[in-house]
Amino acid sequence: MPLHISSLNSGSNGNCYYIGNERDAVLVDAGISCRETERRMKRLGLSLEKVRAVFISHEHTDHTRGVEVLSRKHHLPVYISAPTYQNSYLKLDPALLKHFDALSPLKIGCLDICAFPKRHDASDPHSFTISHDGVTVGVMTDIGSPCEHVVQHFSRCHAVFLEANYDERMLDEGRYPYYLKKRISSDVGHLSNRQALELFRHHRPAFMTHLILSHLSKENNRPELVYELFGTHANGIQIAVASRFEESGLFCVG
Repeated sequence: MPLHISSLNSGSNGNCYYIGNERDAVLVDAGISCRETERRMKRLGLSLEKVRAVFISHEHTDHTRGVEVLSRKHHLPVYISAPTYQNSYLKLDPALLKHFDALSPLKIGCLDICAFPKRHDASDPHSFTISHDGVTVGVMTDIGSPCEHVVQHFSRCHAVFLEANYDERMLDEGRYPYYLKKRISSDVGHLSNRQALELFRHHRPAFMTHLILSHLSKENNRPELVYELFGTHANGIQIAVASRFEESGLFCVG
């Protein structure tokens, strides 16, 4: 049974990713409003009735903004690490609040979800893989640099939402203040186009079919630049760039 995936929104204004099959689905992050999540899923022909849970990667509001209403309205469990919840401003229904441990796979419906640590300036940040029937999809954004966990899990994926946040030259020459440039380019900031490309070129598995470049900076990157850069090295892998304004297409993996 293949997995169907879509970015409902990707960027500093909100992040939300859908992964599911004909029976079950999960959302990774809920950084757009419940209403927008509903609208975008409906346009894609997706039903929230199939969504079994929401997984939260870290406490920054562009990943959590819509989760309280979404969880309450649709009675969705929210899986979030204990430190992330403690450092967030979220107030979730205790009956729907679930914690996870890194590298301890969870079964949600027929889906296997594994959270793993990453480098980012948050209390306890994680990325995720979602698997079913031999097909694995990764959601790997908000990464300062590719640690061994990111590399290992990336090399197991048939499809990945991978951060390509900024072009190094655009960031260096741009209008951001010095402290913000240093934060973005640090080992706990965001992944540059160059870093993402190196990860893609050197660690992608032979069976990878889709790469969705995600969390692009509005100020320090351009979708056409990213698409051209990665397309040159695609070797048959379908490349897409997630938008910060609308949902992506619905991709079938496996």
